[in-house]
Amino acid sequence: MAIKYPSARAGLEGTTAQADVPEAPEKVAAAEVSGLDALELQPHRDRGRLSRRIWRSTWPKVLAIGIVLLIWQIAVWSEWKPIYVLPSPATVFTDLGTVITTGDFWDGVRVTMTRAFTGFLLAVAIGTIIGALVSQFAPLRAAIGSLITGLQTMPSIMWFPLAILLFQLSESAILFVVVLGAAPSVANGLISGIDYVPRTWLRVGQVLGMRGFAKYRHLILPASLPSFISGLKQGWAFSWRSLMAGELLVIVPGALSIGVRMQQARDLSDSSLVISYIIVVLVIGILIDVLFNTADNALRKRWGLVGS
Repeated sequence: MAIKYPSARAGLEGTTAQADVPEAPEKVAAAEVSGLDALELQPHRDRGRLSRRIWRSTWPKVLAIGIVLLIWQIAVWSEWKPIYVLPSPATVFTDLGTVITTGDFWDGVRVTMTRAFTGFLLAVAIGTIIGALVSQFAPLRAAIGSLITGLQTMPSIMWFPLAILLFQLSESAILFVVVLGAAPSVANGLISGIDYVPRTWLRVGQVLGMRGFAKYRHLILPASLPSFISGLKQGWAFSWRSLMAGELLVIVPGALSIGVRMQQARDLSDSSLVISYIIVVLVIGILIDVLFNTADNALRKRWGLVGS
């Protein structure tokens, strides 16, 4: 029986036919951006993704601002109120641009922000200590746990008559109310965070020999950070509202803060200037909220809760 071997011509033709088969388009594209080309294109891709993320987060805010300004302008056109009571957006932003170029305005911002950060830091210190103690001692929680929640829901303005009686018209009266407004939120945030630390983690820490301060430093506080940051954010909101109310009610001689300047504008029936200071307070609050959101996002990325 004869055995047939493939001819050299057939092998050559097979090789040629195989070489003539076009590669898949995706393979060609992958080859084109391989190696150094891919490294060169990566920064451009990253910038493109970053610009798209910025645009997606920016356009809703710009649209919301535009809608508010449109409604405001329509109310002015409808003559719902006289123009000296409800000025147009153009008038307000012109006056605001003039105000923020003066040194007196920035002195007022400095006074207000000094009070805000001083009161908030005191509230954080007091609220953290109280929250840590209440979360660890059951009798203390039974005694003042509900009181902390009650203080948190109580309007801060209710404290000002007592604060004025205790401290007269002074910085201490304002700080007293700011601390009372913010500390309960900070304490409740820490208490909630500690309550939701998994029991398994605590047992692992006990096996590893964590006791006392080391257990708080390396286990409990890191695990309770998400809830604690939420408490800090809420505490700042309460302290900022308390401060603005305090600056309108408690006029400290010689301290021309934002609230005092707003009150002076109201006494002069200058609606445009009053609205200008309202916008300033709103912008400061938004900027501080952005800082808290940045810290919260960084923490969630570190915990793997969002994409990098």
